[in-house]
Amino acid sequence: MMAMVLPSATAFTPNYDESKVPDYTLPDSLVVAGKEATDSAAWEKEVRPATLALFQRDMFGRVPVPTQPLNPSVSLESEVADACGGKAVRREYLLRFSHRNSPSIRLLVYLPKGQDKVPAFMGLNFRGNQIVEDDPRIALETGFVLGGKKTGDNTAFAEKNRGTGKERWPVDTIVGRGYALVTACCGNIDPDYDDGFENGVHAMFPKPKAEGWGTISAWAWGLSQMLTAVGEEIAEIDAARVAVIGHSRLGKTALWAGATDPRFAIAISNNSGCGGAALSRRAFGETVARINNSFPHWFNANFKNYNGNEAALPVDQHQLVALIAPRPVYVASATGDQWADPRGEFLSLLNAVPVYQLYDDQPFGGVTTMPAPGKSVGHRMGYHLREGKHNITPEDWAHYLDFADRWLKK
Repeated sequence: MMAMVLPSATAFTPNYDESKVPDYTLPDSLVVAGKEATDSAAWEKEVRPATLALFQRDMFGRVPVPTQPLNPSVSLESEVADACGGKAVRREYLLRFSHRNSPSIRLLVYLPKGQDKVPAFMGLNFRGNQIVEDDPRIALETGFVLGGKKTGDNTAFAEKNRGTGKERWPVDTIVGRGYALVTACCGNIDPDYDDGFENGVHAMFPKPKAEGWGTISAWAWGLSQMLTAVGEEIAEIDAARVAVIGHSRLGKTALWAGATDPRFAIAISNNSGCGGAALSRRAFGETVARINNSFPHWFNANFKNYNGNEAALPVDQHQLVALIAPRPVYVASATGDQWADPRGEFLSLLNAVPVYQLYDDQPFGGVTTMPAPGKSVGHRMGYHLREGKHNITPEDWAHYLDFADRWLKK
């Protein structure tokens, strides 16, 4: 995860001094390639597509056209009726494609018992679905997981990690508030290491070129496939009321999924940092060069042109947040996670306000300064700064659930 990555071969000293942040000018979120959004119609017809195209070309990459139909299929693998102390039904589904190189994406789904057409949170996890609970009936993720072996059997590692993600996935609380939860291991979609894009869903598509998609884009594509599967297969979930959520690199993924798939009703980014919610031009904490050197597979090849050259980027991350408009968006930071640049994350939201104002007079609730830790601020755009380290905690979830109540339970 972001604060735990191993150092690259080249020594890197992050800047944590505000006085050393370079002078920068952000691109105007309302003006792109000579096109200006003076109203919501112009944003949706001209400026939003042009902005999205720049992110595809120079950062996240474009999803290629498959050479053959993928024909997704979903099968129910297991169901128990006594999850969460009897408050929920828990199911496991397997999502696969007809391509000979299809991976298997195992969905873990919690449904509040006795309720139909409920809203849901959907997000990826790092180490397999068995981290959510210590119930031995949840299938172990024996393939690639973060911290496990790249190849070979990870059964022992998976068993060791059973139930260790309960804090990050407080499913009892989520279900108790009337929400379903859908999660899958990100490694099912694309294993998180650089192998020249030979594995995961990349293996079903032509090899990426300079503008081709990286792993974060593949994860976002996988989330969209999961949303389709939920809409078609799980009658208890209202697929029009699904919030996509992610922490760290998966927070970057949640923002990109929200930007590329307007079916997601809300996008939530937790401690996503560089390449996520944090402004690249600040070069505070993790930088574009650092992330590309440490994780060359996350973004496309073109993004490496901006290593140490953030000022030349045609876009910055406030425009990524803006791509989600008018749908609600929430960004969260942590005081002890300077690597992810909390101020830069807040400033992205603040500088996306002009686009959201095309739809809402006070999308950020009139907020102009970074709030004190522990306080959630905003309206259609939400933010909080939590005391503590790089993590997603029950405190974060309490804010996300309150935000979802505002927008998904009208």
